[in-house]
Amino acid sequence: MRKTKFLGTKINPTRFHRSQLKYILIITPVALFMLLPLVYIFNYAFKPLEEMFYYPPRFLVEKFTLQNFVRLFSVTGTSGIPMSRYLFNSIIVTVLVIVTSVIFSTLAGYALSKLNFRGKKLMNEINTLALMFVGVAVMIPRYLIIEKLGLIDSFAIHVLPYLAIPVGLFLVKQFIDQIPNELLDASRIDGANEWQIYTKIILPLIKPAIATIVILSFQSVWNSADTSITYINNDSLKTFAFYMNSLTTNTNGVAGQGMAAAASLIMFLPNLIIFMVMQSKVMDTMAHSGIK
Repeated sequence: MRKTKFLGTKINPTRFHRSQLKYILIITPVALFMLLPLVYIFNYAFKPLEEMFYYPPRFLVEKFTLQNFVRLFSVTGTSGIPMSRYLFNSIIVTVLVIVTSVIFSTLAGYALSKLNFRGKKLMNEINTLALMFVGVAVMIPRYLIIEKLGLIDSFAIHVLPYLAIPVGLFLVKQFIDQIPNELLDASRIDGANEWQIYTKIILPLIKPAIATIVILSFQSVWNSADTSITYINNDSLKTFAFYMNSLTTNTNGVAGQGMAAAASLIMFLPNLIIFMVMQSKVMDTMAHSGIK
């Protein structure tokens, strides 16, 4: 009886167990402490201007106001471009990058993992080598290539540099490596072609890896103003990240703090939502990427 009871006890039970109390007592204060920056960002965006300069500073908002957002959406930059234009550009660019990067990463990952062709090993090594370089290290050669292609001041330049994400391809390939070859061979025997295998077998099985690519692509584009600063001269083609960076310089330093706080919340909120929705998938990808 004791043996049966012992074997039936789970190390990490799905329901509450008194053995979990010690972990809850430790994790709860840490979790609350980590939530403080999130609470501050939300409160700061809804503070009236006078509360932002209280001394000593107040953590929570006392007089809730939407005036910061009203002013943000009504103000225009030095070139007369409204904020909504920058926000629209960011949304379009982000959607295009996410869709295209998922398609390219999954197609390339499937080919490098399960198909045999000349140069496959070399391509794997090139992608692994690309993981070593940060964006700043390749900024000059990238600019020279973009200039030679005549893409300066082009909306496409927001998308093209992000089509290939080396870390995303690496994670997808590692994930696809875990899929048994026998499953794919059985599908071929049943008459499935490579496209059907990719769409009906590979994609459903690598959803966690796809979620990871979505997060990486989103964060690399939504939060970056580098493309607008380096390659774009026409303000109507620039993104919201650029507008946010230049907000305090285009308006009075004190009066612009409320708008900057509202813009910061708009920039931060999509990151929080997309990570909360997909964080479990990301953990699955990281776990599978190291298993052989």
